Amino acid sequence: MSAKSVPLAVVMAAIAIPVFLIAEEHVDLSIVHQIRTEAFENSKVMDHMFYLTDVYGPRLTNSPGFRQAADWVVKRMHEYGIDARLEKWGPFGRGWTYSHFEAEMIEPQYSPLIGFPLAWTPGTNGVVSGEPMIAVLRTDADLEKFKGKLKGKIVMTSAPRQLEPSTTPAARRFTDAELSQEAMAPDPASALFGRPIPRSVSPYGPPTNPQEMRRFRAKVTQFLHDEQPALVIQEGYAGDGGTVFASAGGSREKKDPIPPPMVVLTPEHYNRICRLIEHKIPVKVQLNIQAQFIDSPEDSVNVIAEIPGAAKKDEVVMLGAHLDSWHGGTGATDNAAGSAVAIEAMRILKALNKPMDRTVRMALWSGEEQGLLGSKAYVKEHFADPEVMKPTAEHAKISGYFNYDNGTGKIRGIYLQGNDMARPIFQAWLEPFRDLGATTVTIRNTGGTDHQSFDAVGIPGFQFIQDPVEYSTRTHHSNMDVYDRIQRGDLMQASAIMASFVYNAATRPEMLPRKPLPKPQPRRDRDREGARPPATE
Repeated sequence: MSAKSVPLAVVMAAIAIPVFLIAEEHVDLSIVHQIRTEAFENSKVMDHMFYLTDVYGPRLTNSPGFRQAADWVVKRMHEYGIDARLEKWGPFGRGWTYSHFEAEMIEPQYSPLIGFPLAWTPGTNGVVSGEPMIAVLRTDADLEKFKGKLKGKIVMTSAPRQLEPSTTPAARRFTDAELSQEAMAPDPASALFGRPIPRSVSPYGPPTNPQEMRRFRAKVTQFLHDEQPALVIQEGYAGDGGTVFASAGGSREKKDPIPPPMVVLTPEHYNRICRLIEHKIPVKVQLNIQAQFIDSPEDSVNVIAEIPGAAKKDEVVMLGAHLDSWHGGTGATDNAAGSAVAIEAMRILKALNKPMDRTVRMALWSGEEQGLLGSKAYVKEHFADPEVMKPTAEHAKISGYFNYDNGTGKIRGIYLQGNDMARPIFQAWLEPFRDLGATTVTIRNTGGTDHQSFDAVGIPGFQFIQDPVEYSTRTHHSNMDVYDRIQRGDLMQASAIMASFVYNAATRPEMLPRKPLPKPQPRRDRDREGARPPATE
């Protein structure tokens, strides 16, 4: 062998290794073709979306809308010939809903005000009107400054936000260059492992950490409870042009104090009122809110549906999304989209009626918006408690969990969540969808949604990479999170890929490879490591 031929052989061998590994993973292209045909030619995904949003949205956990949506999913699964049930977990705490909202500026000129009430705050018990006052609450010193001065007042507690013209598109898709960068492993020296996800922002100023945010927010709630203003008005923490981003003002916990009625307004309307006050021009607002706390039941439910397996019926592949939402819109991109995709993937697999060795189980979670509560409770009940890490018998029987929860965007790939062993498997499973833009497999982690509950106890849990579209700019926790912001073609593509991944996992000779079992994570350690705090609590 010549000196020149040795490096060439080495290079060719190196190139062949990943190809060989991918080729080892069998993908039945005839089944992929049938899945794609069913997903694209007989799609029902937007019909699922219609019911979850226009009919039953919003779906705040333990609200009437959530319960009705959960019952509807069970009914729809039964219509498809799929066994489904509600599985109780809890306690979650008290529910909340509102049935009426009016907000108007009466003087110096009439103007309707765009906004909505904050969750877990009471109604006004009739019309409340008067001249508002500004009392920005951002620090402990502010609380002391306004102590004893707010009783019976209409109080504006946010600092006006300067609005700038938008110079970038509200919607976008990942470029090839961005996906190539996403596929690269992060710098090991970087403290940030993976791409940040959208998070709620405190209206009380920038906290130094989540614990400090929760501490000060609780102090403000107690302060407002004690001071008893007639109404609190805040500005949405982001957005403009009538888009209002906000979530809760009070707490679901019965032990926590109930604040006064609280509403959030679009910044243009909020700022106008502030300017009038600052110029000492009399301004009068009028609001009428009907809201209700729901004390029973305290427990919540997850929706569970199953297609039984054959040869390995006791082994399970799971897919899912969170069914709950916030209440400003109808919870379309967060996360009726994911729920509709999971429902549609189950429908596709049942319609094809191809035998699968493992049982396929769908779970639609509640309490995700308050800190992944539904999926954490399910994982603790069935698989393991991350605080002690003593796996149950079921732990060894679950192959993996696939999640969809980043808006309406089409699937562009998948996060390995640090599981190197799954790379060649997922590369092979994505290859038939390359023409649909799904190409990227990255070692990176992503956070903030229910796959983390599985990953935390050593079960392979994965979230797909999705195009951002308008998620963080228009719809995430806003009044514009509605059916019309959904991209039909994206959900059809995602449904096909979800169904294909689940089918492959359910028919694969071996279960998905696992990372080593994590060490026990006492709650104080998980909090210190920055586990996602509740969005508003």
